[in-house]
Order: sequence, then structure tokens, then C-alpha cells
Amino acid sequence: MPAPYGSRSFETVYEYTLECVKKLFEMNCELVVLACNTASAKALRSIQQKDLPTLAPHKRVLGVIRPTTEIISSYTKTNKVGVLATSGTVSSQSYVIEINKFSPQVEVFQEACPMWVPLIENNEINNEGADYFFKKNIQNLLNKNKEIDTILLGCTHYPLIIDKIKALVPPNINVIAQGELLANSLCDYLSRHKEIEVKLGKNKQVEFFTTDSTELFDQHAGAFYGSEIKSQHLKL
Repeated sequence: MPAPYGSRSFETVYEYTLECVKKLFEMNCELVVLACNTASAKALRSIQQKDLPTLAPHKRVLGVIRPTTEIISSYTKTNKVGVLATSGTVSSQSYVIEINKFSPQVEVFQEACPMWVPLIENNEINNEGADYFFKKNIQNLLNKNKEIDTILLGCTHYPLIIDKIKALVPPNINVIAQGELLANSLCDYLSRHKEIEVKLGKNKQVEFFTTDSTELFDQHAGAFYGSEIKSQHLKL
């Protein structure tokens, strides 16, 4: 699958994401989590509302945006939250809309970071050129409101540079990565939806599939997973 998603159109992201969901359903997955902010912003609602009722009404597709927006207000004292994300996620306004639903008192300021994912995926994060873009985008965000006290990393790539981000913001600002929040939210979801939980396999088998180059995927995904992985090519 062509990546990254951040700069692609809504229609393209939706089509790619739907094809992947269909394939995972064919592989007997009962629950699919779109572990990508751009896919969650551009495709999730359409898949849930338009496709799932006819495609697989008893299966579920979840995203990564709502679990974060439900609780982000508990991290901010000033009610001023910044979001660093891809251009696609920012343009979708998903974080602004969802945070407003749960915490209308919270004001959201966004900054698109189109260079961050390519820098991370190409292992170029430790050079001066990369630092220029990290500093530029973070400062742009902080300049939008002096009272921002919480920054949400609205892309699943960004936790790989969380130490760099923290070093570039004042110490009083919370920098929030989504991983643990999403894991806790999924556990809570399954505890409330036993009809889904009982269908899930408990053998803890982990498999990796990619529709693009397995060599590149293994290199990039290994950085996230923390160890060497071996993926299988999948043709949709």
C-alpha cells in the first residue's frame, strides 16, 4: 500500500483503507483497529456508517482519534491544547470536532507537519535538516496561543521522536502520545462489548502483512515494534 497517507486525498485514503479492512475480514478478523490518524480521520466514519452494515454487520472497525479526544481535557489546566499531525489529519478537522464534542471548553490549535513522517521513515531524524523542521513546526504551534499547556501527537509515527519534541517545548507543557491511551481504551471497549471480545483469538499470535515492499516495511515497522520483524506480502 502506498505510504505515507498524510498528504493523500480523502477518496484515496478511504479506498485503500476499505480494501485493507475487507482483506482483514476475509482473514477472519472480528475487530480491526485503524492504527493511523489519517485513516481514522478520512475513512473510519464512512466505513462504519456506509460499508460495515452490508459488508460485515457483526464485525467492528475502530480508530485512534476518539479514545484520545474523550480524555484529553484531563491533561490541560488552561483548556488550550495543541495538535501536531499530518496535513491530512489537520485538514480533516477531526481533532477539533471530536474534542469539541466531549470538552467544548477546550480550544484546539493545530499544526501540520508534512515533513515529519518522511524524515522518520527514512531514518533522518538525527541531522540538522530534520531539527530545522521539528523546531519550525513546534514553534509555529506554540505561537498560535501562549497558553497551550498540552500537545497531542496526532500521528502514530511521532512517538519515535517524543524525546526530541519534549526537548523543544517548555517543561510545563504535557506531550501526549496515544499508545497507552489507545490500549487502555481498547481494553475498556472489550470489557463493555463481550459479544466482540468472545470472538477474538487468545493465542497471542502476531503476524505482519504489507501490500508494498516487505524489505522497506520490515525496516520501518521494526523501529516501531522494537525488534526485527518479518512481514509477508499481501496483494489486494
